Amino acid sequence: MALYKLEDFDPNYRDTFQGDDIKGLGVYAEGTDDKIGSVSDVLVDDEGHFRYLVVDLGFWIFGKKVLLPIGRARIDYNVDRVYAIGMTRQQADDLPEFNERSGVDYDYEERVRGVYRRPGDLASNRAVESTSTLESATPVDAAAPLDRNYQPAVTPTPAYNRDSYRYENEPSLFGINEADNQTLRLYEERLIANKKRQKAGEVAIGKRVETDTARVAIPLERERVVIERVTPTDAGTAVTPGEANFREGEVARVELYEETPDIRKEAVVREEVRVKKVVEQETSEAQATVRREELDIDTTGGLPIEER
Repeated sequence: MALYKLEDFDPNYRDTFQGDDIKGLGVYAEGTDDKIGSVSDVLVDDEGHFRYLVVDLGFWIFGKKVLLPIGRARIDYNVDRVYAIGMTRQQADDLPEFNERSGVDYDYEERVRGVYRRPGDLASNRAVESTSTLESATPVDAAAPLDRNYQPAVTPTPAYNRDSYRYENEPSLFGINEADNQTLRLYEERLIANKKRQKAGEVAIGKRVETDTARVAIPLERERVVIERVTPTDAGTAVTPGEANFREGEVARVELYEETPDIRKEAVVREEVRVKKVVEQETSEAQATVRREELDIDTTGGLPIEER
């Protein structure tokens, strides 16, 4: 069966997975923080089923890529990790290198699967159990003879045929069992309302001097001399000798006064200006489009699905 890179099979696969892209996730040995590599690609079959993860070991084995059967991978999006079940760094080093240019054929896959089927491997026991029912597999005798150390004889490795091989025949390598269920995180967006204080402007208050013409009315007094000439009642009457005093020169002096304007300026308080700030409150409303992820379940064959 031909295998394809995920993006070649479905260019829009990122929309299908709604952002949970497996590419780039770190691959770790199961139950440890021992990093083996990172996922660089995914290989799928003609029906779009995941078959292998392409693991790049470049950070510790320069430039080498190997294949990890999907049944040996447990994807945990909560920590953005892929855990390789029963796979260690040493086993990864023993895997045949994946060459993108030469592609994948049955012989190459058998070399890869042979590494994962090795006796003593954590998951290979499940492979023997699941494949022992195949017609092409060597039957397992419940009463297998013991060797001279009184240990059960090693069960022969099941045989596989190029023409009849199916991925479904090895669920331990290509099936996702209940123990390795994936956890999908559904996201939604929400609006977060915050406030920030920023300078809106400033008001500068100063004083300027304006010039105006002021007018004031001042009443002034001025003295003047009025000389009146009158004829006395006894005019023409002779006076006694010696009474008439004939003199020359100044006879009388009269001082004259007048008022003049005396104008001066003085500063007085006209008014007070008080400057203060007041805080006004108002409600601002904003709206935006938010996204929410919903779970889509697509089944074939009428299989029952129970949601809890």
